[in-house]
Amino acid sequence: MKKLSPKESLADQAFNALKDAIISGKLAQQEELPEEKLALDLGISRTPLREALKRLAAEGLVEVNKAKPAIVATFTKEDGLHYMEIRRLLEIYNIDQNANYISEEVLCALEENLVEQLTSIKEERYNTFNDLDQQFHLLIGSIGPNRKLGELINDANAGSNRAFLILSNTLEVSAEEAYYEHEEIVRALRVQDNDLAKQLMAIHLDNVERRFLLYFNEEEKK
Repeated sequence: MKKLSPKESLADQAFNALKDAIISGKLAQQEELPEEKLALDLGISRTPLREALKRLAAEGLVEVNKAKPAIVATFTKEDGLHYMEIRRLLEIYNIDQNANYISEEVLCALEENLVEQLTSIKEERYNTFNDLDQQFHLLIGSIGPNRKLGELINDANAGSNRAFLILSNTLEVSAEEAYYEHEEIVRALRVQDNDLAKQLMAIHLDNVERRFLLYFNEEEKK
C-alpha cells in the first residue's frame, strides 16, 4: 500500500486504504493485520491506524482481538444476504421518499455513469464496472436531504459489493444484466415516474441477490 498524504486525517486515509484493500481482495479473509507492519507500510503511527481498525471493525470488515493482531473478517453467504436485506430496506425507501428531490445534476451524473458502465463492460474491465455499480447506487442514495441515509446506503453497498469482488469471476456474466437494470431505473427517474423507479429498484435488488446466491452456491460446490 502506498504511503498516505496530509490532505485529510491520517485515520481517515488509513481507513479508506485498508477498506479498499479488503473489498478488492488485496487483503484476504482471515489475513492478519499486524499494527507495526501496517503503520510502516502506510507511513503513519499506530494511533491513527488503531482508529481506522476500530472503524473497520464497526463495519464488520475486521475482527479486533486485544491479545492478537486484528484479522480481515470472513465473508459468508449469510453476510451477503444480510447486506441485501438492508439494501432493500434503505434503497427502495430512499426512492419512495426522496425521488422528487432528484436534480438535473444527479440525473446527468447517473447517465454519464451508465455510459462508463457500458464502456467498462465492452472493454472487459469488470472491477471498474463494480466500482461504477457502487457509485451508481451512491448517487441515487444522495438525492435526499438525509445524509445519514446516504452513508448507510454506502456502507451496505460496500458490504454486498465485497461478495462480487470475492466472486470476481462472476462479474462478466452479471455486469451486463445489472447495466440494463440500472438503465431502466434512470429512465424512470428521468420521466419522474417514481412508482416505476421504486418497482424497478426492487426488481434489481432481487436480481442482485439471485445472482449472488447462484454464484456463491457454485463456489461452495468447488
